[in-house]
Amino acid sequence: MYAPRTTPWPLVALFTAGYLAPYLLPTTVGRLERGLDLTPTQAGGVGSLLLLSSATAGFLLASQVERTGARTLARLGLVLAAVGYGGAALTTSVPAVVAGAVVGGFGSGTATTVAATRIAAEKDPHRASTLGLLSVSALAGAVYLTVPHLPGHGLTLAAIALTALAVWPLTSRLPGGTAGQAAAESAEADGFATGRLPHRRSGMVLAGAMLLWSLAQNALWGVSGRIGVGQAHLSEPTVGVVFAVALGAGLLGVLAAGALGSRLGRALPIGGGTVVIACCIALSASATGLGSFAFGEIAWNTFYPVVLSYLIGLAASLDPRGRWAVLVGSASSLGTAAGPLTGSVLSAQAGFPVMGAVLAVGLLLVAVPMTGVALHTGGRPLLPGAVRRRGGHPAAVVAATTGTPSGVVPEVGAPEQPVVEIALDGAAVPARGAYDTAAATRAPGGM
Repeated sequence: MYAPRTTPWPLVALFTAGYLAPYLLPTTVGRLERGLDLTPTQAGGVGSLLLLSSATAGFLLASQVERTGARTLARLGLVLAAVGYGGAALTTSVPAVVAGAVVGGFGSGTATTVAATRIAAEKDPHRASTLGLLSVSALAGAVYLTVPHLPGHGLTLAAIALTALAVWPLTSRLPGGTAGQAAAESAEADGFATGRLPHRRSGMVLAGAMLLWSLAQNALWGVSGRIGVGQAHLSEPTVGVVFAVALGAGLLGVLAAGALGSRLGRALPIGGGTVVIACCIALSASATGLGSFAFGEIAWNTFYPVVLSYLIGLAASLDPRGRWAVLVGSASSLGTAAGPLTGSVLSAQAGFPVMGAVLAVGLLLVAVPMTGVALHTGGRPLLPGAVRRRGGHPAAVVAATTGTPSGVVPEVGAPEQPVVEIALDGAAVPARGAYDTAAATRAPGGM
């Protein structure tokens, strides 16, 4: 019988604070372009610097969460986010805005790193990441409904800063000394306490694929506002409503992912979902009116968080200490950082439709290695109580129920334990290899 699962609300809140900046990227870049009189490429460059700083935090802090403590690092990240984004929102000096975006981005990356590490240590990381995506999608949707009706270049930056301040009180519920004794004990039991990363090849392939996957997503996301206003001839408030509806559809997608759980495995949602996303990107980038633009954006944002939740769960399953979750997330942030600039350059050189076609083809290509990792790597099941067997390995991976020490779970590829025969009638058990045929033919009940 399973113990009731508790919802890790501090991690969900921290996840939201860290992921909010990428979710608000289109309106952030558009506001900087119009409010500070920047060119599209310059505004996209500021967005890329913000996200690059966030990725840098992940790479630098991936192995530091356990040593420094989740609470300390989370509070540091939230302070940097509040100070950086808040300062950028209150000034019109371009160098100061850039500096604030970089500082705030590092704070967002720090918060995301702590959240990813702790979520990977949860018994059900897919559920925790799904709740985080639900939260950030809902908050970003509310911002998209509000910001277009208010003046100023820094409203989205101020929203991120205020979110960081609001999350601060919840950090008191995070562990202070280490990033989780349970994760460390699980790592010892699974043989990973030496510091060596497990599943190194699969992790590297997934990290590289996630970099390109996120680059394609955010290349379009960073210029979606310009497509809506410039190519589809919509007003900014109308585009904001489309984005809010799209993020609302994303909430439904995340709910569907949470309901499905592990029923479809990971390969089908990741591979099939990426193919659908590629088609949506091509349609959205070629939109010339409200109908095609809204359909493309809404369909795209419905499937994007679904695939992302499974990718986060896959990365978390590669290492119970959360290192691959952080490293893969940081690689994704690198792609996210390069996205706005890539989209701006491609659209300026070839136009939005050609840009969409290039990104769609790239997604179709990168879907292959991601699906391969999902098929090849067993990892931890998404839900407790499941039993998996992969061909070519002598032992099955058995998910421990809640409260069962993780040390009893056999590692994939471990030698099978010898079978011990137990006599039920008090007779001596024949030696292994000397099978008692008379006992074997004894009628039931004739003991």
